[in-house]
Amino acid sequence: MKKFRILIVDDFGGYRTLFKKTLRISFPSIAIDEATNGSEALQKVEAFLPDLIFMDIRLPGESGLTLTQKIKATHPNITILILTAYDIPEYREAAPKYGADRFLAKNSLNYMELKKLVKSYQNI
Repeated sequence: MKKFRILIVDDFGGYRTLFKKTLRISFPSIAIDEATNGSEALQKVEAFLPDLIFMDIRLPGESGLTLTQKIKATHPNITILILTAYDIPEYREAAPKYGADRFLAKNSLNYMELKKLVKSYQNI
């Protein structure tokens, strides 16, 4: 059975580290990788083949929305969740138009919700 894989795409190292540690508490056996920008994320998608991507909206060089659209064009089965500190209506409306499966505000996601959310995608 293939190991469930998560890719965290965020330019802030402290957030990626904390997010990864939080995931490891509940899911010690899943594979987790990280990317800091769009080009690195595209490379990781091809090499790592994640099942689930947590995508920041604001990245250096290219937006997480544009990156989501690119990934979905070649890998439509990868689930992409936009995870951002910028919870504004324009971003919420744009996310599904670019192919995101879900939009989440960083400040509204707690440990229990994250655990439940990952489990729901892990069981698909």
